[in-house]
Amino acid sequence: MLISQIIRPDGSLAVVARDGSEAAIVKGAASTYALAQEAIAAGRPLAAVIAAHGLGEAVDLTRLLDEGRVTLPVSHPDPAHLHLTGTGLTHLGSASARDAMHAKLASASSGGETLTDSMKMFRMGLEGGKPDAGAVGVQPEWFYKGNGHTAVAPGAPLVAPGFAEDGGEEPEVAGIYLIGPQGTPFRIGWALANEFSDHVTERVNYLWLAHSKLRPASFGPEILVGDLPADLRGTSRLRRGGQVIWEKPFLSGEANMSHSLANLEHHHFKYGLFRQPGDLHLHMFGTATLSFADGIRTQPGDVFEIEAAAFGLPLKNPLAFAPKDAGPTAVCPL
Repeated sequence: MLISQIIRPDGSLAVVARDGSEAAIVKGAASTYALAQEAIAAGRPLAAVIAAHGLGEAVDLTRLLDEGRVTLPVSHPDPAHLHLTGTGLTHLGSASARDAMHAKLASASSGGETLTDSMKMFRMGLEGGKPDAGAVGVQPEWFYKGNGHTAVAPGAPLVAPGFAEDGGEEPEVAGIYLIGPQGTPFRIGWALANEFSDHVTERVNYLWLAHSKLRPASFGPEILVGDLPADLRGTSRLRRGGQVIWEKPFLSGEANMSHSLANLEHHHFKYGLFRQPGDLHLHMFGTATLSFADGIRTQPGDVFEIEAAAFGLPLKNPLAFAPKDAGPTAVCPL
């Protein structure tokens, strides 16, 4: 099942569900957030709660997306209680990149090469990122992106700040979670995400990773409710002036990852800070495909497109840059 949120003509939200090409409004559902709360309270799967509500008016999601009326597939009434976070160095990449990586690791193991910190982290994931059931694996690289104020709806611009050196896409799968009344994380489902980053800043020094990640992110347009395919395949592309200037497949799902999803979820939600009742979390699981890695420098007006058949509609966002900062940010004493 795929679910999304649309904006009605009066400005209110409606939830849309579909199992195939036919999409329809979920009766009596004020929002995805409200449906998830209802499912937790009733102790029932979200799909069962939606089925109990029933479907009403059919809608044309593609047309509504073109009209700008498909918004984020889930949101919190208070945007500060939606947390955008992620993990990196979690994916194996393409077969050729994987073979090259393994060869490099083998060379390092034999004393022929010194590993970078990133390579050490990657190797830790290969060796301990998929623990046996009931065991805790090695923790991944982790980063914070922002909150609901930096969540960008499908179709809306991803705006790089005026001080940014770059604005590049990162096609990822994200898990979406609601924290229950007792502090238990409940997974609503999965979504495509563009974990928009500043790769030029990150390349200067990996200790600037935190700065490079404090950017907006987009996700959706639809949430996949149920299991994530183990071998997920999609396409990431960049359009300029209506023409595709870069396109590449991306792989995700546990078959293409060095960590299990359960291990990544544990190392996020092990912190009590992230188990506050009523909070929403969008946690992005990493990627191995970047246009920046292929020498592409993005420009204002470029359009990012990320798609995978399992997630329904593609995620598209144009790139924009805020005006250059006039000077240092002033702090006013009280």
